[in-house]
Amino acid sequence: MPLRIIITEGTRADCTQADRLIEGLDADYLLADRGYDSNAIIEQARRQGIKAVIPPKKNRTAQRFYDKELYKLRHLVENAFLHLKRWRGIATRYAKNTASFLAAVQIRCIALWTNIS
Repeated sequence: MPLRIIITEGTRADCTQADRLIEGLDADYLLADRGYDSNAIIEQARRQGIKAVIPPKKNRTAQRFYDKELYKLRHLVENAFLHLKRWRGIATRYAKNTASFLAAVQIRCIALWTNIS
């Protein structure tokens, strides 16, 4: 289930917002794809006591170890995006401004959380 949401411009890399998303997060593991393989993200996770389960980029000079079995659970993250995008307005970013789009995503997250409770 989604815990935090940050809306960025379409041209900004998602990994630039990772520090804000994991800041203060209480978790055992950080599951992310190769796009989030940066020393800064891994170091921040380590400082917070979170084990980073991120496959290393192919161009890394020193390849890092990551738990491949645990990484298989990352599909749950993708499933959260799938549930959000089931609303056509979110999938197509129908809202004209950022505030309206963020509100639509937050409403959808509330709907997801209430189905679980």
